[in-house]
Amino acid sequence: MSEMAGAGEGSYEARVIPIDRARSPYDPPGAEEDADHRLAELLAFLRRRLTGEYEVDEFGFDAELTDKVLLELIRPIYRHWFRVETVGVGNVPGDSGALVVANHSGTVPVDALMLQVALHDEHPDRRALRLLGADLVYQLPLLGHLSRKTGHTLACREDADRLLRKGELVGVFPEGFKGVGKPFSERYRLQRFGRGGFVASAIRAGVPIVPCAIVGAEEIYPKIGDLRFLARALGLPYLPITPLFPWFGPLGLVPLPSKWLIGFGEPIRTDEYDPADADDPMLVFNLTDQVREVIQQQLNELRLRRGHAFPPFF
Repeated sequence: MSEMAGAGEGSYEARVIPIDRARSPYDPPGAEEDADHRLAELLAFLRRRLTGEYEVDEFGFDAELTDKVLLELIRPIYRHWFRVETVGVGNVPGDSGALVVANHSGTVPVDALMLQVALHDEHPDRRALRLLGADLVYQLPLLGHLSRKTGHTLACREDADRLLRKGELVGVFPEGFKGVGKPFSERYRLQRFGRGGFVASAIRAGVPIVPCAIVGAEEIYPKIGDLRFLARALGLPYLPITPLFPWFGPLGLVPLPSKWLIGFGEPIRTDEYDPADADDPMLVFNLTDQVREVIQQQLNELRLRRGHAFPPFF
């Protein structure tokens, strides 16, 4: 009898699984190992941040912080809220300098962040985009510091030339605030491209210009008015009125879930020019106008390809 009891107890103990090692039969294979790996990566990341064992370049770009924090935070918006699709991403060079020139829109410059995710996640070489920002961005302490940490810098000739000559992928929105702050009635109509400083930088560096069209940003905050007096008081270029803001308070700051397409056109070569040609105003103007026309044509084509801005709602 005692022998039978002992055998029974032994059999029972043999079937016991320690709770910290138990795994549900519904867990995918390797789930526990993946969780352990992610935790180890997180702890290693935190240790490097606390001990200062990470690198930034001469512009303040912190690649690890960008990849592990910023892109992780905005990637769900890119994939699930705007459902971004890319077209022609292979037109962007993989291992050399290039200038990505895109339209700007959306009232709030969310398109810059989505473009950054697109080139990092969809390009075969996971390229980091170094955007050239307006002065206002770098006059705001927190936003300016964060912009530099995530790879961006002031839109000036010196910084643009240095980045392009280093082989970086540089992004620029020539419309500036005229584009991002235009009324909804003028959606997908490009504004003036300024004096073509971006073209001159590309010529001096001998890098291609990649025209880029972004469809979808125009619908996230449809601008139907402008609180100009308050905008001037706050030192802002505009303060928009949308169908939801300011009427619904903080809820009005949530972007509408429009469907996005980001298209990259064939590169426009500049290496056939002499660097001194960057000082020829007529040549720069003509090339600037060519880039603008190409992007406008891309926008028209992508809008037709996308169809409704808010499928499947209407």
